[in-house]
Amino acid sequence: MTLELPLIPADERTPLVDALLSLLHAQQQRLQALEEEIQKLADVSRQRLQVLEEEVQKLRDEIARLNGQKPRPTLTPSRLETPPPRPPPADGEKRPGSQKRSKKDALLTPEPVLVPFPDRPPGARTDGYEEYFVQDLVIYGTATLYLRERIVTAEGKYLLAPLPGDILPGSHFGPDLIAYLIHEHRVGGVTQPLLREQLLNLGIDISAGQIHNLLTENKDDFHQEKEEVRTAGLEVSSYIGVDDTGARHDGHNGSCTAIGNDLFAYFESTDSKSRLNFLQVLQGNGPRLYDQ
Repeated sequence: MTLELPLIPADERTPLVDALLSLLHAQQQRLQALEEEIQKLADVSRQRLQVLEEEVQKLRDEIARLNGQKPRPTLTPSRLETPPPRPPPADGEKRPGSQKRSKKDALLTPEPVLVPFPDRPPGARTDGYEEYFVQDLVIYGTATLYLRERIVTAEGKYLLAPLPGDILPGSHFGPDLIAYLIHEHRVGGVTQPLLREQLLNLGIDISAGQIHNLLTENKDDFHQEKEEVRTAGLEVSSYIGVDDTGARHDGHNGSCTAIGNDLFAYFESTDSKSRLNFLQVLQGNGPRLYDQ
């Protein structure tokens, strides 16, 4: 940080004042040089610390191997696994999913479409219709231009008609699009680049930064609901099951702690796997008993 030296009029500058100003200027340059040197040393120390941590881990793995134990596994980014092929059906047995069932059991209510016979022969008559059930999926983007009425009150104040309640303040993306993004990313595991490519193909003009903000920003309600699920589950449960699973994120090893039973499930991802970390996850945002 460089301090601005005060301006001293020429008629008030004495040899002593000039000497002091020169001294202060020299000290500032010296401090700046020291700060840069400290930053360089800090960067080198971080690099060396990372190398030492890797060497220590290698030594621990070697000690575990010499003691007949398994070394710490190397965690790799998760990938979508290809399910194993199903075994062929036995003789006389139909393959799963091929059994006939009534079309009336479909989830969707069919829209009837009349298909007339083209170029019917002369003298032919209609003998009823035969049903043929078809299911399809239609996904497309939409855009709405809201024309908000602006009025002027008797006091000269300008007011705008409010947007519909399901439109988030300041957002130019509808609730269905936001819900689709969250579902596909959180539940389906679709990456953000693939989500953007899909939306662009559907005609939605959206950037990678906007997708990231929609998925991560202003999600306090979800975090609060998550904490309420954990608190309520612990209050009504006579027992819980816990598990720590290794996870890798942004090139670093981490841990995912699962807490739950038949009534609820709670998951928390952290960069540590220890007894203290488990106590932190278990107590959430409540009082830290282990700090007392």
